[in-house]
Amino acid sequence: MFAFLNKGPTSILGLDISSTSVKLLELSKSGGGYRVESYGVEPLPENAVVEKNISDVEGVGEAIERLVERSKTKVKLAAVAVAGSAVITKTIEMTATLSEDEMENQLQLEADQYIPYPLEEVALDFEVQGVSPRSDEQVEVLIAACRRENVEMREAALELGGLKAKVVDIEAHCMQRAFDLVRGQFADNEDDEEDKIIAIVDIGATMTTLSVLTGSGAPYTREQLFGGKQLTEEIQRRYSLSVEEAGLAKKQGGLPDDYETEVLQPFKEAVVQQVTRSLQFFYSSSAYDDVDHIILAGGTSSIDGLSEMVAAKLGTSTTIANPFVNMSMSSRVNEVNLHNDAPAMMIACGLALRSFDLRRG
Repeated sequence: MFAFLNKGPTSILGLDISSTSVKLLELSKSGGGYRVESYGVEPLPENAVVEKNISDVEGVGEAIERLVERSKTKVKLAAVAVAGSAVITKTIEMTATLSEDEMENQLQLEADQYIPYPLEEVALDFEVQGVSPRSDEQVEVLIAACRRENVEMREAALELGGLKAKVVDIEAHCMQRAFDLVRGQFADNEDDEEDKIIAIVDIGATMTTLSVLTGSGAPYTREQLFGGKQLTEEIQRRYSLSVEEAGLAKKQGGLPDDYETEVLQPFKEAVVQQVTRSLQFFYSSSAYDDVDHIILAGGTSSIDGLSEMVAAKLGTSTTIANPFVNMSMSSRVNEVNLHNDAPAMMIACGLALRSFDLRRG
């Protein structure tokens, strides 16, 4: 058993290990809201994480250690996430009177019916979702299973960085949790918000992940190999720059006059195309043929004018994610940097919220 879905203690760091960086976030409760106690982003060595899998544990561990030191956090427990594509989830029904231990024993005996891998190779967890709509005597139970090596690589990297993995979550569930903080920013009326179909498009460095929240059940997710790295590579190629120089120029500007029209505009069009394609996959595999709102997340989503292009092309209102709008900040947090990084911090935020176990609240 590993704590995919378990309840956390009072203080856990959210630690998002992506393909190019590690993002750290520590939240506390302040009055009726949240307060950012510490945060930071640390770049990773090239190819330390490939397609959401850690391939250089030491490189990731050293980055975590630098990040923890720089953020000045005292918290030693962390929540990390695995990609939705690495996890098998299934909802089954079980007898409502069973205790958690009895459920666990029964699942260990029956798991091979639901999991297509040898049991010794998987980390398995479950969470009771509520009473079954079919019978009061049954409860719906969500099972989550992930290859053990995915969990162990993350545990090992955290340990090298001086932290202990308390919770291993699923990225799509983190997005869903963080979305609750963003919801009020575009909702006219929270009551009808529950029924809205929301698409969150997380455009990372190498991967674009679509999560669709339908108000019931686990979110639909789909990953595609596409991200901001393609823009960096095009800047490198066109202007003969190193990876570092291209990455810096992308953020800080100073590129030749033709950059906007020749490089940035075609990339923005490619992003819009990816968003359109991802949504078409969702429509073709579900009963839906539209979404009510699109939220852009990930570092790439901050590109000037991108959300307007997506809204114009798809005819759907589109906003850029910022889960920190209504949060207060500790004096050691750089507000300007946090605001700039906000769209890329959704998963870290969803992980940090595990401290307060919102889903049981």
